[in-house]
Amino acid sequence: MENNFVGAKKASSKTKDVTISGLLIALVFIATKFINLRLPISMNGGLIHLGNTMLFMAAIVFGKKKGALAGSVGMALFDMVSGWMAWAPFTFVVRGIMGYVIGSISHSSGRNGNNLLWNMAAILIGGIWMLFGYYVTEVILYGNWVSPVTSIPGNVVQIIAGAVLGLPVITAIKKTKLF
Repeated sequence: MENNFVGAKKASSKTKDVTISGLLIALVFIATKFINLRLPISMNGGLIHLGNTMLFMAAIVFGKKKGALAGSVGMALFDMVSGWMAWAPFTFVVRGIMGYVIGSISHSSGRNGNNLLWNMAAILIGGIWMLFGYYVTEVILYGNWVSPVTSIPGNVVQIIAGAVLGLPVITAIKKTKLF
């Protein structure tokens, strides 16, 4: 009888895990696709979206695995349905690593995403990775080393906006009885 209970509890835990992951992916996708502005920040245009806010929340609240999954799948899905298919594999890697880095740093040494300074440091380091990753992506896609520099200001604005909006939401979520 006890084995059945343990097995049912594990199945319930897996179901909850898959459900949360799916919801986080959806949040990142929806915030990227539908809550955005196109700004003339760079030569390549600029898409400022709230997908970063949701990616930061997923990584800091739920950890590195869910942060990586939500960022990589949610934003790559955005690329695929928005006419940016060539970007999708790069986004999958860049955003997956970004979510993993943010989740790893914010949860290191038992912090579990509860330390604002470490969360800010995690976003900063994850943001630096994003800048580097998308710079290399543009070098590959555009075939030169100069034009990708023009995308850096827009990416910096995205990171800052995601942090300014996300950190208070993350702090509020972490204070609920659920966490």
